[in-house]
Amino acid sequence: MNKNSTTGLLPGLILTLLTLPAFARTVEVDVYGMTCPFCVDSLQRKFGKMDHVNKVDVSLKLKKVRLETDENAPELEAIRKAVLDAGFTPTKVTVMKADKPEK
Repeated sequence: MNKNSTTGLLPGLILTLLTLPAFARTVEVDVYGMTCPFCVDSLQRKFGKMDHVNKVDVSLKLKKVRLETDENAPELEAIRKAVLDAGFTPTKVTVMKADKPEK
């Protein structure tokens, strides 16, 4: 490898490392009232716009929302409020850490 090819990779590597969250957590929310694909879309859009939420998975079959967030943001109360604002009831919110759920 010559010097020019390695210096071109360095900025891309640095940018990739800077955009990854330093710490992440997974939050799982059991949702009451989700009955159709429009419900899924509503929650997907709601959490997709929320700051510090990196990934959103909504399961109509399981009636759950799974979020990958920054370590301590958003707060669990903000997540509950977002579910309520979308017209549903959060029945259980669980923070998953190191394969062990914490409430």
